[in-house]
Amino acid sequence: MMTLSTSLALAFSLSADAFAASLGKGASLHRPGMREAARIGAYFGIFELATPLVGLALGWSIGSYIQAVDHWIAFSLLLVVGGRMSYLAWAGSVDDDAPKPSRHSALALIATAMATSVDATAVGVTLGFMNVHIPMTIALIGAVTFAMAFGGVLIGRAAGPLLGRWAEFVGGVGLIAIGVKVLFEHGVFG
Repeated sequence: MMTLSTSLALAFSLSADAFAASLGKGASLHRPGMREAARIGAYFGIFELATPLVGLALGWSIGSYIQAVDHWIAFSLLLVVGGRMSYLAWAGSVDDDAPKPSRHSALALIATAMATSVDATAVGVTLGFMNVHIPMTIALIGAVTFAMAFGGVLIGRAAGPLLGRWAEFVGGVGLIAIGVKVLFEHGVFG
């Protein structure tokens, strides 16, 4: 059986992308409070909790087909979301004092949460073939991701005013970099 420490290590590693994305989300908002941080954390946590379940089901049926393209799906979503975020950091008004939105749309959060949780689908595929406590592991993945995204929004809130548009731009570039990292991890470039 997988130990608690191993399950926690897996949860923290899967939540790293959500943490990076939530930094950008927090920086791009006007002083997001605890409620918005919890909302964003919930989107990321729920997706990170659900995708291993999807992967588990797929692993039992068509796992080899999903593993062949999961990295391209993640890269494409991160490229679109990160590219749009970086573009919007500089598009429109050149006034750094222009008002920022107070919250992100559900669609933007779903797209980002989906993009950062594709790797959890692949982990779900492998969980089905391992002798692990699946419910505990999946619950930890969701809970740790919620906490990391919640904290990321609040850290992004602090960094946003200091860095201005650069924080949102760097957050978008960071999402693209995560997508490229996924391709490297899957051996696309070598």
